[in-house]
Amino acid sequence: MSLLKHAPGRSRVIIENLSPTIDGGKYPVKRVLGDATEFRVHAFADSHDLITVDFCHRRKGAKDWVRAAMHDDGNDEWTYTFQPWEIGLYEYTVIACIDHFGSWRDGFGKKLASSEPIDIELLIGSEIVLAAAGRAKGDNKKRLKEYGNLLKDTTRSDRERIDTAHSEDLRWLISLHLDPKMQTSAQTCLLLTERHLAAFSTWYEYFPRSCGPDEHTHGTFEDAKSRLFEIDRMGFNIVYFPPIHPIGKSFRKGKNNSLTPSDTDVGSPWAVGGEAGGHKDILPELGTLEDFKSFIDEAARYEIEVAIDIAFQCSPDHPWVKEHPQWFKWRPDGTVQYAENPPKKYQDILPINFENEDWENLWHELKSVFDYWIGVGVKVFRVDNPHTKAMAFWNWCILEIKKDHPEVLFLAEAFTRPKRKYNLAKAGFTHGYTYFTWRNTPSEMREYLTDLTTSETKDYFWPNFWPNTPDILHEDLQVNNRAAYMGRYVLAATLSSNIGIYGPAYELMDHEPFPGKEENINSEKYELKHWDWNAKGNLKNEIARVNAIRNTHPALQTTFNLVFADSDNPHFLCYLKQNWDRSDQILVVVNMDWEHTQSGFIQLPLDHMGISPHDSFTVRDLYDPYEAEYTWQGARNYIELNPHFRPAHIFKIRRL
Repeated sequence: MSLLKHAPGRSRVIIENLSPTIDGGKYPVKRVLGDATEFRVHAFADSHDLITVDFCHRRKGAKDWVRAAMHDDGNDEWTYTFQPWEIGLYEYTVIACIDHFGSWRDGFGKKLASSEPIDIELLIGSEIVLAAAGRAKGDNKKRLKEYGNLLKDTTRSDRERIDTAHSEDLRWLISLHLDPKMQTSAQTCLLLTERHLAAFSTWYEYFPRSCGPDEHTHGTFEDAKSRLFEIDRMGFNIVYFPPIHPIGKSFRKGKNNSLTPSDTDVGSPWAVGGEAGGHKDILPELGTLEDFKSFIDEAARYEIEVAIDIAFQCSPDHPWVKEHPQWFKWRPDGTVQYAENPPKKYQDILPINFENEDWENLWHELKSVFDYWIGVGVKVFRVDNPHTKAMAFWNWCILEIKKDHPEVLFLAEAFTRPKRKYNLAKAGFTHGYTYFTWRNTPSEMREYLTDLTTSETKDYFWPNFWPNTPDILHEDLQVNNRAAYMGRYVLAATLSSNIGIYGPAYELMDHEPFPGKEENINSEKYELKHWDWNAKGNLKNEIARVNAIRNTHPALQTTFNLVFADSDNPHFLCYLKQNWDRSDQILVVVNMDWEHTQSGFIQLPLDHMGISPHDSFTVRDLYDPYEAEYTWQGARNYIELNPHFRPAHIFKIRRL
């Protein structure tokens, strides 16, 4: 069917407040396959006539729409629950019109009940039905004509004509052939349905070049395979590599971002491009393309997906600089403009000029980078600093990719102002880095998470919580406090369903900062590291335990079911997560004072939990290796947490 534009002068139905929508349908609402979404709209008309309100949807690019009646909730509010059947992009809208047949039938019934003459009323009904027949084709046209003629046929019994008027088959046929000239339509909006990994992912970042046998030997993809068993044991389902492409030599950075590298310095992977090629090539020291494919296959054996970093910037040695100089900014002295974020300077990186006149060819070339690696077998991308590239490019590029590859996921590494961050999400980025790292008190965390999970942003911005990155070592993690590391990990893992860590640095608590900066000294960004993966005191078992809880409890596999609980101790952050039928209820209490034992009472939201104040229930601490269990009754319960022993409780609630 086609959805024709209405004629404003003849359309009597008003449609308002279709939700959810993003910016009037300009950007897609995001959901995960299996999620049922309740769409709501206000629809009403003048007079006492009844109206029909239909929800219409189709896969983007499909010819025909699927049309279904919305439910009348009263007070001119209508709802329809839609559950997409496969991943990809959908269109949806709402169409409404005066229900002339329904209005007639409603009035006819009332007159029949009051014993008024019915012949004229049946003739009116016949005209409505025959008008619908004029819009129909084939068998539907034939059947409507038969019904219309029967209604006005005075040779038939009154009972037969009355039964025809109340026929549900007739009612259904009429609904298929409403007058499009009388219809009002809402704006056409978009819905993007992602696969389950978009809703629940646990990322582990490491540098394959640091997987060599010693600090002087460059690691390979083959060496990186040796880490997969342990990464799987710890419960991660995505491994993420920084850029794997050739690294430029011009203005190469040395240890600790030095401008005076030695001949043996390996440079920053984010300085993409050199003699061995650009964004579609692999750094020879890492191995070959076949070696990378072999790594992907090996990861798949563990049910782990491989994500790579796409950084749309170039070393001065990148082939694009010679082949497409128009894609870069050139200064009056004839030199090319390198990247700056004063006082920071990145002499080894050239930003791309999205304002150049050859922008269309640039866009297609950049998209082809994603297309190439998708062809290799990569389905997850972490994109470096996307907020420094044209927003219009992302809106085009991602949706174009999604047309052919709806399974592909994108993580936006954008530590930027909220509106920029949210616009990237609207443009199609699956996840975004957040300000979680800098929310360091229970009140800050509560305020931030309330905004993320209850505002309209939840329909398109899906947060990904990272306690650390190769660029970020927060002051909480600089004091070598085991409680801070595990407390921050518990917070990330239970507040958000999408999380990640810069793995070796986190599990080994590499806490020494660069003086005066919020980042590690001797950063792996600029040198090979030789990690002692089994160093005494590592956090691998603790991380594995938390991830195992995530992996086995559906309540922790979504972000947007978060409900906070109150406490009389300002150091406690308390919150509940539960699935839709309350079969899985998880209560988390974190002592965010990483140095001192704290105690106090928490106040549980029993109404939300479906528990009577008089009922007893058990709480079993899944984070405790012995899984200690307690019996509670009522909303108010006592908590004591020694952060050096255990900074958090992760309680499984069971009703008695």
